[in-house]
Amino acid sequence: MRKYCLSLLLLLLTLVSNAVEPPKREIRGVWLTTVYGLDWPRKPATTETGRKAQQRDVCDILDRLQDANFNTVFLQVRMRGDVIWRSAIEPASKIFSGKYGMMPGYDPLAFVVDECHKRGMECHAWFVTFPLGTDKSVIEQGKLSVVRRQPKLCKRHNGEWYLDPGVPGTSDYVLSLVKELVNGYDIDGIHFDYIRYPEQAKSFPDKNLYNKYGKKRPLAEWRRENINKMVYRIYDWVKSVKPWIQVSSSPLGKYNRIERVPNAGWTAYESVFQDPKMWMQNGKQDMIVPMMYYLHDNFFPFVDNWVDNRNGRLVVPGLGAYRMLKEEADWTVNDITDQIDYSRYYGGAGCTFFRCANILDNTKGIYDELKDKYYKYPAQLPPLSWLDDTVPAAPEEIRVEKEEDELKLSWQKPDSVKDVLTYTVYYSLTDSINPTSARNILMTGIRDTSIYLPVDTTSERGYIFSVSSSTRYHIESVLSKETYYYLSKYPK
Repeated sequence: MRKYCLSLLLLLLTLVSNAVEPPKREIRGVWLTTVYGLDWPRKPATTETGRKAQQRDVCDILDRLQDANFNTVFLQVRMRGDVIWRSAIEPASKIFSGKYGMMPGYDPLAFVVDECHKRGMECHAWFVTFPLGTDKSVIEQGKLSVVRRQPKLCKRHNGEWYLDPGVPGTSDYVLSLVKELVNGYDIDGIHFDYIRYPEQAKSFPDKNLYNKYGKKRPLAEWRRENINKMVYRIYDWVKSVKPWIQVSSSPLGKYNRIERVPNAGWTAYESVFQDPKMWMQNGKQDMIVPMMYYLHDNFFPFVDNWVDNRNGRLVVPGLGAYRMLKEEADWTVNDITDQIDYSRYYGGAGCTFFRCANILDNTKGIYDELKDKYYKYPAQLPPLSWLDDTVPAAPEEIRVEKEEDELKLSWQKPDSVKDVLTYTVYYSLTDSINPTSARNILMTGIRDTSIYLPVDTTSERGYIFSVSSSTRYHIESVLSKETYYYLSKYPK
């Protein structure tokens, strides 16, 4: 068990973070929220001009994330029984077109996936699992509502509607939506939110189901098993079809009540019947992104708890950037950066922020702090070696050509590799490239075999370039041969 003096620990972490460059590999993510248009879109589109404005707005969001070297977007694709893709099962969200069941003239999910990939970022489909909305939203959806179409799967609890995890058909229904996503889109992951029983779960109205299916087990054990079975079934199906797609979830930030924090309050295991520790131990999740919107003793010991139980999977603490707002908790930037430092030091695979707008609005300077310091250099994604550890061949060495005020860097995909690859371009201005250093990464996550770099053609400078390839499991090749290029305004 780790023992520490909090103030001394944070001081040491601050000194370390100031002295050490960011890691070469880590997840840098945001939850991009579409419910109520909180992050995107700003307003529904009813005309071609409106559609272009929606697309331009999300491109601006992704550009700013790229500028700060983020590499993962968790895009909210299912909200409360409504979706942002072309579905034959559930209605399109009204937030894009102004009307349930009507697309805005384009496919928002397909568009964002493509735009993320153009920028070297992954796009994970963020899926709200069981909540179906209030009476008002169910009435507004009308005959399109899940409650109307699948009433046997649904329960009303505390004024809201939910899919009931205890109904055997619920797993079939959720899996049908997952199949649409996975078969229809080039997503990099599917990310489950609210994959749990709701708040005040003790009064959830499933007594009859429990009596029918519980087999005299404790209620809590039966409820956890309902969710476990669905998690395992979905994971196994996804891996049978597209094994590179990462399956993840965002459980409550505190897994269970631990010795160091016996009065932990609301926890995943005890309060809402989630058992993500078991999911990882049984190899049925690739990544856990716990919602850790707490400070100090309600954060640090629980990072340890998650990491200690990860079974080689990725633990990516979800940080509450919204908590810096004065109307929320008025946190400081240091409250957030201390959590990044701790997560890096104690085995986290990166961090994800809720929510995107609180980062891009530069709340209390957080965007600048990330861009200029914590995410100063690009970062590769951590390898998914438990899925496939095959090392790809390296590309041929980079070819460099000057085209007006740009350098064109190009390379060949290895002939022996048929699968999709991404590429990382390394560079140095002074000496040989150090492939272990983040500061030598120029760009990563590239899906093409060429890039263009703007350069100052009035100066003279030598460049060294090299390139590696990576599989969809983020397994990297050795580097290609180095290419030296001397930029000069005069022919040499």
